[in-house]
Amino acid sequence: MGAFGLSRLLALSACLIMAGCATPPSAPPETATTTAAAPPPAPSGPSAAPPPTPLVDHCGAADLQYLVGRSKSDIPVPVKPASRRVLCTTCPMTRDYREDRQTILFDEQTGLVTAVTCD
Repeated sequence: MGAFGLSRLLALSACLIMAGCATPPSAPPETATTTAAAPPPAPSGPSAAPPPTPLVDHCGAADLQYLVGRSKSDIPVPVKPASRRVLCTTCPMTRDYREDRQTILFDEQTGLVTAVTCD
């Protein structure tokens, strides 16, 4: 085996070594004709997730939800005026958060209450 045969053997060996280090080809993507596996069954019994906790109403906004859709003139006079603000939806307002403050928003065009929240 001469120098030419030895260089061919080394080149072939190098190719085989590099081929062994290559990553295997990935699986072909699934087509629409293959059947999809059924989703796992929903958990039941004691391992099921607990129901969501209700939101805490710190300012009493839940009691005023009946105002939504009614005229702003139906808004009752507050017992503590410092803990309520009544604003139109396009009016500027501070964005400070106070969980004990009621915010009643009304539409400026129609005069109807659109939201009652704690903030």
